[in-house]
Amino acid sequence: MVLLFGIPNITSFEVVALWVILAIAFVALLYALLLRNQIMREDKGAKEMQSVWDGIRVGANTYLRKQLRSILPLIVVLAVVLFLSIYFIPPSAAALLRFKGMTDAEISLIVGIGRALAFVMGAVFSLLVGQLGMRMAVQGSVRVAAASKKGLNYALKLAYRDGTITGMLTNGLGLLGCMVIFMTFGIDSPDVLLGFGLGGTLLALFMRVGGGIYTKAADVGADLVGKVEVGVPEDDPRNAAVVADLVGDNVGDCAGMAADIFESYEVTIVAALILGVALYFTTHQIEWVIFPLLVRGIGVISSIIGTYLVGVGKEKNAMNSINRGFYVSAVISVIGFALVALFYMQEWRAFFSVSAGILLALAINEITKYFTDTRYRPVKDIASASKTGAATLILRGLVVGYEATVWQILAIAGAILAAVLIYWGQGFTFTLYGVALTGIGMLTLTGNYLGMDSFGPISDNANGLGEMSNMDKESRQSLADLDAVGNTTKAITKGVAIGSAVIAAVALFGSFLTSIALVQQQMGVASSDTILATGINIASPIIFVGLLIGGAIPWLFSALMINAVARAAGLMVEEVRRQFKIPGLMEGKVKPDYEKPVAISTIAAQRELITLATFVILTPVVTGLVLGEGALGGFLVGAILSSQLLAVFMATSGGAWDNSKKTIEDGLYGGKGSEAHKASVVGDTVGDPLKDTAGPALNPMIKVINMIALIIAPIIIRVSTSNPIAILVGIACVVAIVVAVMYSVNGGFRRTKAGEANF
Repeated sequence: MVLLFGIPNITSFEVVALWVILAIAFVALLYALLLRNQIMREDKGAKEMQSVWDGIRVGANTYLRKQLRSILPLIVVLAVVLFLSIYFIPPSAAALLRFKGMTDAEISLIVGIGRALAFVMGAVFSLLVGQLGMRMAVQGSVRVAAASKKGLNYALKLAYRDGTITGMLTNGLGLLGCMVIFMTFGIDSPDVLLGFGLGGTLLALFMRVGGGIYTKAADVGADLVGKVEVGVPEDDPRNAAVVADLVGDNVGDCAGMAADIFESYEVTIVAALILGVALYFTTHQIEWVIFPLLVRGIGVISSIIGTYLVGVGKEKNAMNSINRGFYVSAVISVIGFALVALFYMQEWRAFFSVSAGILLALAINEITKYFTDTRYRPVKDIASASKTGAATLILRGLVVGYEATVWQILAIAGAILAAVLIYWGQGFTFTLYGVALTGIGMLTLTGNYLGMDSFGPISDNANGLGEMSNMDKESRQSLADLDAVGNTTKAITKGVAIGSAVIAAVALFGSFLTSIALVQQQMGVASSDTILATGINIASPIIFVGLLIGGAIPWLFSALMINAVARAAGLMVEEVRRQFKIPGLMEGKVKPDYEKPVAISTIAAQRELITLATFVILTPVVTGLVLGEGALGGFLVGAILSSQLLAVFMATSGGAWDNSKKTIEDGLYGGKGSEAHKASVVGDTVGDPLKDTAGPALNPMIKVINMIALIIAPIIIRVSTSNPIAILVGIACVVAIVVAVMYSVNGGFRRTKAGEANF
């Protein structure tokens, strides 16, 4: 078998292994279907609860349909651009090997069509993961609320398995798409997988931006008026924004995080395969390409086993039960990696690299848990600060966020340093491959992570449904306990998502350098003079300018997103205030109009989708065209570092403020309605757009930037910065960026007076 699946010198074991991995993808999808059937058989509770739930379901589905219509034209345009991008450069060495005997024109046509179709497939799969996962979360929340009457453990099992559906969809569709492309294009699959990764990443950006703005506009408005001004409990049915808030939990935390993890799942395999192919041409060993795929298959099986154990038995601590499932999956994965390393790779470096990824995930779990869990000192200190007002509480939360950022970046630096030590003396490409494997290892337990993350909004919605339908006190307490655990699991998965995004971005940066070096060699540049050998010299003023611009991008992006939340939240506050003044509403004689707040959040979220995507897509293009590939590399380094620091700070501070509020609501320092509680609500509303809007959206943002840079880098090398066409394209991109930013800052093209929001 010399060239089966387009892979040279493939063995019988490798052929069987590839078919088994493809089968595992279908096993994951079947497991998701099994869990879905289990959930749907459960009781939906009383009619009053179902009535509230139906409003949430309709609102979420309506939002996602409008989002799809908004982004579809851009998907079509980018698919065409990706097809044409192939024609700017000659076929790669891998493409010439895979399609040996064909002309350059024929190869370009095949790869171009493959990349465009892969882009559409990545976008569709990301959309399916987000939409189907969210729809099942909506279906599950009402059933979890009803199941709380059977006890906390039963409700826990139901909520976690409902969340696991999203994880298995990510595993199944991610592995399926990757394997179909790999088994079709073989050694040249990285050229096509770039499209698949970009499609998933771009949809994740849309989901994160739209969902984040939607959920926090509703949440901030509901909390500020309902809790602080009027003094009604959380999720009180008299609060007009409460349904929009519950809808937002689903479109933001479920759909957004699912798409986010899906694209991280894909871009890490893209980076690993690009670097694996580079190593193949150096060592002539195909194992470097096959190993990451084997790791992915093992991870799916271990996640299935671990997630099914959650809620089984008589464990009364929900967090302990979730951790048990996670650690079981981790142990199974490590054992599987060791067996593959021993009998297939016949060396241990790859095993140590993927194991470092699992250890990094565990380290980030513990760091995040320490800084955001109600049992530990940071959250207790923030809660204590509420006794002296909102200002001191906010200051204490800022301290927690800053400190957590340092520990997380040290953990990530340690993982990258481990890759350097593992492949010490083997060359730069081996080191970058080790970093990519660390990302692969970190996302091995994707099924567990998404089960934990979706568990958060599912339990939150279930708790809200219990409040709005006046369930009995014991059931309400069970739901409140699950909700508190859900806040911690969401914070943990946000930390893992940020960490994996950084590792993935570093691996993509390595792929960026490798791709440039390969093109330089095609152009006749000596190996010792390629960018991979010389590196990027940040002492060069041009490259340093690129680094500065890249470092500033996450800050402007975050500012635009928080600005959108603030603008929509202002309108939400006004609307909720207006409705609380309706005669008979406070007495329960008149129902609020839930549809108007839903409409406010929907319009606000849709408005920012295309403008922010335009800003993110075009900034690396402009940097590369105007300043060159070296400055583009500096741009990527600045964006990666700045995004990591900013994202961890926002996610940790926001999560800590949220959980400090919940400790006070449980009776600490006077409980609900006290001055301490009001101070904690202010802190929570400040943190909401940080932890649920801007912070999470930075994850797909840095990977979109890296994917775009990876695609355009070979073109930039061959186009002089003085080329008239390049200059015109650069000017057009600058104009588009300025227009997009001004549109987002002003909330539209219609000018408003200072201090007024345009809506």
